[in-house]
Amino acid sequence: MSESHPAERRRIVVIGAGQAGLSAAHGLRRAGLIPHVDLEVLDANPGPGGAWSHRWDALTFDRAHGLHDLPGFPLGTPDPEEPAREVVKRYYGAYEDREQLEVLRPWRVTSVERTAEPAPDLPGPRPRFLVTAQHGAAKEHAASKGHAASKETRTFLADAVISATGTWDKPFIPTHAGHFAGRQLTTRGFVSPDEFTGQRVLVVGGGASAAQFIMLLRRNGVDTVWSTRTAPRFTEQPFGPAWGRGVEHRVSARVRAGLPPLSVVAETGLQTDLYREGIDAGWMESRGAIRRLLPHGVVFADGTTEEVDAILWATGFRASLDHLAPLRLRTPGGGIRMMPDDVSVASAPGLALVGYGPSASTLGATRAGRKASRAVLTLTESN
Repeated sequence: MSESHPAERRRIVVIGAGQAGLSAAHGLRRAGLIPHVDLEVLDANPGPGGAWSHRWDALTFDRAHGLHDLPGFPLGTPDPEEPAREVVKRYYGAYEDREQLEVLRPWRVTSVERTAEPAPDLPGPRPRFLVTAQHGAAKEHAASKGHAASKETRTFLADAVISATGTWDKPFIPTHAGHFAGRQLTTRGFVSPDEFTGQRVLVVGGGASAAQFIMLLRRNGVDTVWSTRTAPRFTEQPFGPAWGRGVEHRVSARVRAGLPPLSVVAETGLQTDLYREGIDAGWMESRGAIRRLLPHGVVFADGTTEEVDAILWATGFRASLDHLAPLRLRTPGGGIRMMPDDVSVASAPGLALVGYGPSASTLGATRAGRKASRAVLTLTESN
């Protein structure tokens, strides 16, 4: 089935209803924008929760990285033993209801383009962007029913766009020589340690997710081998506000120069206290970088080999920005040059990125959402 709708005029379109998108939408609602009239919030997930809605059961709230409050809506004190996924889905859903955001879902934005001159019957100034979205829920439903996937699309002509799509849709797997014949998955595909009972798992990556997987698998009796490109960076530095501001400043300098942001662990390291049990038990010893994959194992840089049954690539994510490709935003350095406010894109007035660079953390995302809403409101008032 293929169905498209006439282009709809909006002052501002927000793409993504995670921490950053909800924070931005809050500011726009406070300014008086009305959903489905001059504001549209689009999200590809079937329900609230953003990327958190895909996290595995064993990631309980007490083991998740801190979740910052959404503007004007304290999270409170959730049950630390409850899956973080359920806590966040409930919290974000309650916020959407309180703010009356009327998020349009599940609609995945497939492209954002600069507009040509509008048709004569469109009132007001020329909109800057054409946003195209495709209905996403029907794909899964259609597949289960044996039908063709829906091709239903909607388009929006917008004066400004806030893109808050995060990274969850872009897991990164580094290229290696050789071929592995066993199961391979990324952080995005992990469900439970029970699916690896009796197996030996190679966990690849030097970040927090990799370290958490090592701990989780080992606690559940799964044998693991750890591979990191460089030695794991454990730190005794407490993760506090001053530390967080320092990280944000360093990331800001990169994105303002048009360079891609580094991985989180490259800026933060791994907090030793969180992994003390694994360190003392000898679980957290990396075998180093991978030289080559074998059908049933791996060769490390030092020439040693190990047989494994599965490879879990906890090698991070990249910014999910494929929908912005028509705007040609990338610099020769591979990044997107940002303005000093860290949310406005230098080469595309009216486009704000939140959840990118210094706003990739939940604290940074909340701040960036506020900045982005102010920036696009100011720009569209003068449009």
